[in-house]
Amino acid sequence: MAHGHNSKEKVVYVGDSRVRKKPGGYDTVPPDYTAYPGKSEAFVPNFLLKEWMVGVVVLVGFLVLTIAEPAPLGYPADPTNAAFIPMPDWYFLFLYQFLKYPYVSQDYVVLGTIGIPGIAFGALLLAPFLDTGKERRFYRRPVAATLMFMALISVFYLTKVSWDHYTHELEKTNTVPEHKLREERAREAAAEAAKKGIKPGQEVAVVPIVDKNDPAVDILKARCVGCHGNDLKGNESAGIPGFNGIGDRLSKEEIVDIVTNGKGGGKMPAQKESMSAEEIDQVATWLAKQKAPAEK
Repeated sequence: MAHGHNSKEKVVYVGDSRVRKKPGGYDTVPPDYTAYPGKSEAFVPNFLLKEWMVGVVVLVGFLVLTIAEPAPLGYPADPTNAAFIPMPDWYFLFLYQFLKYPYVSQDYVVLGTIGIPGIAFGALLLAPFLDTGKERRFYRRPVAATLMFMALISVFYLTKVSWDHYTHELEKTNTVPEHKLREERAREAAAEAAKKGIKPGQEVAVVPIVDKNDPAVDILKARCVGCHGNDLKGNESAGIPGFNGIGDRLSKEEIVDIVTNGKGGGKMPAQKESMSAEEIDQVATWLAKQKAPAEK
């Protein structure tokens, strides 16, 4: 291509742009490393510094996220809760579902837990050494691209199947997930506190335990500390009530019925097989005494 009136004028362009190179002048675009055959960007410090800066930005963003949204803690393990459905974290759901299939479980569990995952992660580790082509367009790397898409589709499919099965089991057993129970109890507690005129964050006086030397306390500590704690204050976040002030909420007859027959679909197990009627009556009598002191 020529400029001006002289059709034989030679025009030199800079790189792939359409910027003319000034005679005797400097290029407006400096050459990159590809202009020097056999040379590449120095790993130290050029490449390493750029990667380190990217890593710092990602790490800071991750720390901000973890501080702003802390991971919720699940309920304490309760071996008496037969309705609980154990589930791993979301990023392990595909492996969780994968191990449900008969050809990678039971007699073949080693293949499912070590063999196939080992092959998959080993192939990922060796990919840079096995695929040494210079082409970076995925549609021109059919083998690597096909394996990548198959892996992504498999992970997505197994994760979805696992979650669908989990929600189906919840509906089948009429079970409410723990995080929803926690939210419902938090709303109920806030509404109850608002009715009593208690402001958010305001400390509430704890009803003291009455008659700590009663023989019924020894029975409770022998049978109930696993759920209600050594101090018998329970765990409100897990929906396990404490014994402080329980006499204000339940009568002795109601306490006897709960201890005898259980409550909450196994949350409070029935004690009629492990405790005598005399022990149940003794415990219920003591629990009925746990009331807030009368205001003078």
